[in-house]
Amino acid sequence: MGEAVQSMVGQIDPYLLQIVVIIGIAIVLALGLNVITGLTGQLSLGHAAFMSIGAFTSALLTIKLQTPFSVNLLVTGALTAAVGVLIGYPILRLTGDYLAICTLGFAEIVKVIFLNLEITNKAFGLSVPPPISATPLPITVWLVVFLAITLVSFIQNSRFGRALKAIRCDEIAAEAMGIDVARYKVQSFAIGTFLAGVGGGLYAHFISFINPSDFGFLKSVDILSMIVLGGLGSIPGCIIGSALLSAAPEFLRFMATYRMLVYGGLLVFMMIFRPNGLMGGINFMEIFLKLLGRKPGMKKLQERWRQP
Repeated sequence: MGEAVQSMVGQIDPYLLQIVVIIGIAIVLALGLNVITGLTGQLSLGHAAFMSIGAFTSALLTIKLQTPFSVNLLVTGALTAAVGVLIGYPILRLTGDYLAICTLGFAEIVKVIFLNLEITNKAFGLSVPPPISATPLPITVWLVVFLAITLVSFIQNSRFGRALKAIRCDEIAAEAMGIDVARYKVQSFAIGTFLAGVGGGLYAHFISFINPSDFGFLKSVDILSMIVLGGLGSIPGCIIGSALLSAAPEFLRFMATYRMLVYGGLLVFMMIFRPNGLMGGINFMEIFLKLLGRKPGMKKLQERWRQP
């Protein structure tokens, strides 16, 4: 079975396969930031730092301990989430610009630490061997994408998710309604950083070489741009935004120097004409129910309910 899957993956054009895998990894990272920023309303500019923690942890687990890739990703995500909780307790009492600056400062600290550690090979970077798994990496990536979408969907439609949305709308009102704002913020930070760590582990094994400089401020901006473009708090928006901005560099190779300029112009355009993002404010369940309501059988049933 494994050989059959390997042969099927091998028949796909490598260039196309690379784009598809990069999009999948970007979706996992964007979903993690969506929990923190989209659902809870906490502006974080340090998501790339947690991605780097996951990337180096996953790489070192494979190099030093030869752990199976499934165990590797779980340990990587758990460790990154633990770091997120430790950082979250002191900094999540801040809001707005202060929180953004604090997370940005944390990201720079992590980068400098990795640039000076012997175990991460300092500024020379680290070569990452292939993951120890019978499943091809592209299949693993998209399996993780499916699980991440399921997890975030469950969170978004749960009591926990509704509490996060209440905090995003008004922290004072949420606290007055009995919501422990500090605890919910830290929990959302833990979930978001867990997904960032898993995404970092996938990235490290796919790229096969990681350097601390790869996880700087611009990487955090890239991930934030994905959820802003797609729509804050929207899972379909995360998927669409990640796909567009991950594939964009391949289509904009002729103007690679001005890539960030194009991103900035696109975001300004979105803020003017579509402030909520491409999918922001769209309730897909409501649309689905409306479509069901147009069926003749449903109309007859509704008419019967209206009769006295």
